[in-house]
Amino acid sequence: MSLFSFVHVADAHLGYEQYNLSERREDFDKAFAEVVDKTIELKPNFMIIAGDLFHHARPLNITLERAIRNFRRLRDAGIPTLVVDGSHDAAPNIVTGTILNPLDSAGLIYYLPRHKDACWKSDYCYVYGIPSFRTRDKAERQLPAFYEINRPMPRKEIFNIFVFHMALEIPELANVYPKIAAEAPPSLIPDGFNYYAGGHVHASIQAPFRGGILVYSGPTETVSYEDAYVEKGFNYVEVDQNGDVKISRIKLESPRKFKVVDRDFSGLTPQEISDLAAKLIGEADEEGAVIVPVLRGALPAESSRREIDLARIRDSAKRALTVHPVVLLREMDLPEETVKSIFSGEMEDLKRKSYEYFLQFFSQRYSQEEAERKARIALDLMQFLVRGDEGMVKRMLEGL
Repeated sequence: MSLFSFVHVADAHLGYEQYNLSERREDFDKAFAEVVDKTIELKPNFMIIAGDLFHHARPLNITLERAIRNFRRLRDAGIPTLVVDGSHDAAPNIVTGTILNPLDSAGLIYYLPRHKDACWKSDYCYVYGIPSFRTRDKAERQLPAFYEINRPMPRKEIFNIFVFHMALEIPELANVYPKIAAEAPPSLIPDGFNYYAGGHVHASIQAPFRGGILVYSGPTETVSYEDAYVEKGFNYVEVDQNGDVKISRIKLESPRKFKVVDRDFSGLTPQEISDLAAKLIGEADEEGAVIVPVLRGALPAESSRREIDLARIRDSAKRALTVHPVVLLREMDLPEETVKSIFSGEMEDLKRKSYEYFLQFFSQRYSQEEAERKARIALDLMQFLVRGDEGMVKRMLEGL
C-alpha cells in the first residue's frame, strides 16, 4: 500500500446569510478560503467534502463565483476535490438537479454519486460516495436501490474510503451529539472500508466502525448557536504503507467569535428578565462578536413572552456584530379566556378560532408572513391528526 494523504472537510454551508447579515455570508466564504489555503500548504493527494458545501440548493451568484475561484485554486495545485451532496445542497428535484452537477461538468469538483459506480479510483485508494436522502425513511427506502445500481467494491490491497452525509444511529454519536436525529441505522453502511468520512454532524467525532474508523469532521463556521462550542476546522489524514491512519485536526482561525449567554430566568417578571438580560449582554459585549442570549425558564402566571423587551436586549451591545435572542421561556398556562374563546363557539367556528390562536402564538417569534404560514401548517396537522390520517401527517413533517 502506498503512502498518501487527504483532507476531510464537511458542512461549509457557503452562502448562509445567517441572521440576514451579509457579514455572516462573508464569514462562511472566508472560512472555506482558509480551508483551501491550508489544504494547498499541506499538499494532500486529494480533498473530500462530505456534504453541505452550500447552504442552499441554489446559492447566490456571488457565493458560486467565490466557490469556483477556490476550486480553481485547488485544481491548479493538482488537488482533486471529491464531493457528495448534503441535506442543504441536495437536488431540490429531479429536473433541476444539484448545483454540484455543473461544477462537476466544469472539472472543478468530482461529484461522486454522479459518476459511474459512484466512485473515484487510483492505484492506492478507492473512494465511494452516496447522495443525501435527507430523511431516515428515504434513506432506508432508496439507499439499497442506489447500491444495486452503484455497487460498492472496496479492495483489500488498497485503502478504501466511504463518503456520506447523515447521522448514524450509533452510541458514540448519541453520547457526544445527542440533539441530532439519527438518519440511518449502521446496517445501511457497507463493510470493507478503512475510513468512513461523514458530514452533517456539527462536531468533530472519531469512533471505531466496521473494522475501520468513522470520522465526522465538523463544520467550518458556526451554523447554529448550539455549535458555538465546537472547534471549527477540518481533518488532515495521513495513511502509511500498512494502511494505518494518522488524523491531524487543522484548526481554522477565521471563524467569527460567538458568545452564548444561557440563563434560566424562572420566576422573574418580563420586566426583570429584560433588565437582567440587557445587563448580561452589556457585560458580554465584544468587538465583532455574535452574542446569543438564550432565555430559558418559566414565566409567572399571566405573563407573556411578548412582554419581553427584545429590542432593548438587542441594543444593549454596542460593539458586537449582532445580538440574536433565543426565547425559550415557557408560559405557565394559556389564559383562561383564550381557552374559553376557542371552545365557546359552534364547531364550525373552531377552525377559525384555532387559527387565530396559532397565529397569536407564532407571531411572538416570527414575522407576520412566517407566522401565518406556520399557523396554517399547524392547523392542517391538527386536522389530519384528528382524522387519523397518519400518512398525510408523516408526509407533511418530512416536507418540513
